[in-house]
Amino acid sequence: MGRITARKPVLTLSVEGGERRRPDTLAVEEPLEIRVGGSPLAVTMRTPGSDVELAAGFLVSEGVVRAAGEFAGAIHCGGPGTGGEDNTYNVLDVTLAAGVRPPDPDLARSFYTTSSCGVCGKASIEAVETVSAFDPSLDPMTIALDALAALPARLREGQAVFDKTGGLHAAALFDAATGELLVLREDVGRHNAVDKVVGWAVLNDRLPLTGVVLQVSGRASFELVQKAAMAGIPMLAAVSAPSSLAVDLADARGVSLIGFSRGATLNVYTRADRVVAHLPAAVGA
Repeated sequence: MGRITARKPVLTLSVEGGERRRPDTLAVEEPLEIRVGGSPLAVTMRTPGSDVELAAGFLVSEGVVRAAGEFAGAIHCGGPGTGGEDNTYNVLDVTLAAGVRPPDPDLARSFYTTSSCGVCGKASIEAVETVSAFDPSLDPMTIALDALAALPARLREGQAVFDKTGGLHAAALFDAATGELLVLREDVGRHNAVDKVVGWAVLNDRLPLTGVVLQVSGRASFELVQKAAMAGIPMLAAVSAPSSLAVDLADARGVSLIGFSRGATLNVYTRADRVVAHLPAAVGA
């Protein structure tokens, strides 16, 4: 999609004197209205691209979709309020599979938000525990410390649009056993980037996301831990700090929460048993 980046004029000034006018490449930010069965559900500001994944991941975080077969499909449609407008690709209508309960009308948030906000209006650990279909605490995954510490650099290497704009968050899923990068997505909103990788899992029938690490480029908020728990992800690693409520939720849901993962050091806030200095050799190896 060509609207991921845009060129805008910029005036560069120096305190040492001089100025320069040039075009600058910026990350595009546009609204996406998510509808379910034609009914508006939410509006989020996002970087265009992987919109179907974003919507699917968002519905997982809201407890609406719990398996690939429950998400029947999605289609971009014209602008809100008209039946014949040109398609702006900023409205996406999701179709759920037959028998899947549609979102509760109380969840509808057809208003401006700065990013997909996950648990806005129901931000409590008890609410997350009530609606989650998966239990990350039961996941026996482990990962070697050196492999875990290397993930932020591998995430950064894959941020193609960030290289051009310097203005996008990123999220990626790595297989804890093999180190394989499964999927990486960028977005102007950190929550949207996570929704996109979870949505990838929905579309590829990978829920629950057992045995993986979710690596993110920014801080670890309560909402990101919530999204990880709702998708069954056992480990969330961030290059920056977690919030206190993020740690509380990770502890309650059995998610390993890693913060300040930079270079050779990192902080393990919950479920440290999953991080080992050296993994034992495989039987028969």
